[in-house]
Amino acid sequence: MDAKALALTIMNEAIRSADPYTAVRKSLRVEDGKLAVLGKEFEIEGRVYLLAFGKAACAMARAALELLPVEEGLITTKYGYAGNCPRREGVRVIEAGHPVPDENSLLAGKLGLELAEKVGENDILLVLISGGGSALFLLPEDGISLEDKIRTNELLLKSGARIYEINTVRKHISKVKGGKLAKRVGGTVISLILSDVVGDPLEAIASGPTVRDPTTFQNAYRILRLYNVWEKLPESVKKHMERGLGGEAEETLKEDLPNVHNFIVGSGRTACETAWRKAKELGLNPLILTTTLEGEAREVALAIGSIVQEVSDCDRPVEKPAVLIAGGEWTVTIGGKAGLGGPNQEFALSISRKIAGIDAVVLAVDTDGTDGPTDAAGGIVDGGTVERLKKSGIDVEEALRGHDTYHALEKVGALLKIGPTGTNVNSLVIAVIPRND
Repeated sequence: MDAKALALTIMNEAIRSADPYTAVRKSLRVEDGKLAVLGKEFEIEGRVYLLAFGKAACAMARAALELLPVEEGLITTKYGYAGNCPRREGVRVIEAGHPVPDENSLLAGKLGLELAEKVGENDILLVLISGGGSALFLLPEDGISLEDKIRTNELLLKSGARIYEINTVRKHISKVKGGKLAKRVGGTVISLILSDVVGDPLEAIASGPTVRDPTTFQNAYRILRLYNVWEKLPESVKKHMERGLGGEAEETLKEDLPNVHNFIVGSGRTACETAWRKAKELGLNPLILTTTLEGEAREVALAIGSIVQEVSDCDRPVEKPAVLIAGGEWTVTIGGKAGLGGPNQEFALSISRKIAGIDAVVLAVDTDGTDGPTDAAGGIVDGGTVERLKKSGIDVEEALRGHDTYHALEKVGALLKIGPTGTNVNSLVIAVIPRND
């Protein structure tokens, strides 16, 4: 295989390894009236309820419904992602907006909270959480409209704030996030979590609806100030934040509840480790650079590109034929008018500058199959991409400044389109540097 084929083969294997259906099946076992979750046992005495939200909700729910006698349930996922959702009496499926929430996101939040409040002392609520849950499952605090919530979300997404910081704010204007959902449940809560957050902090994944939260209104306020969002906030959000700062609004959950149990069943680390094994199997020399890469997409791309160049020139920190692997979550700060693109497309276009003239292929992909508000999952570039862009009349620097990376990459066939994958475990970078003798 050539370098491009190798990169795609490794990517496909990595994404398959994060399959949410398999992750749930491996984590659950039902036997003799007991539910075992990664070795911890729970008696099934009453009813079992199901609440699943996120981009991987359908596959996770399908696995759970094959194993458990679910009485009633709710599954919420992104538009276009419900194709593999289980259809069963008593289990409702809702498609909603992501990354910008919509009326269906609000409906999911209302119905989900109602479901949680039905759970009695001897009942179990199985919560299946995956990336995208913050937008797909929401219920703003009283006085905050959906439009104001959407406006706040848009401001944060465009500010360059990291996902952890964005979720800190989201939790403090929500009735269900930051452990507030768990507070409403009278029975046992078992959450299976597919992580899409760097480092897998439970409280940050989908804004931690079943997890105690270490952040405060003061933290959220500092983030809004840091990224120059505070003055642009809708008045209703400002007022709620001010009430919280004054101790007049409910804080997020601050203690572990004895009836609540959270388990991570998959993450970006799993995908990176699988990529390493697949590269080894293909006879290459793989190196995982990091599974916690963060920062501005165009800047971290240059850093990874410099390592590609070092491998190509000097056979270090790994000898050719080599595969460099990195996982994480990079962001794009949009200051004004922007074109079409996403963080992985911006990463790909940016790194194409650093690897120009080098015998190497680099891809950057969002493992859920959707990068930003586009139909592409990311981009795949090589040492000749910049030259091809120039011949096509594309100014790379101008495309990066205008965040119009989709159209630039599309012009030279460098978009990566894989469709919805059913999973979501961060973004992934794979660089293949072949032997050039």
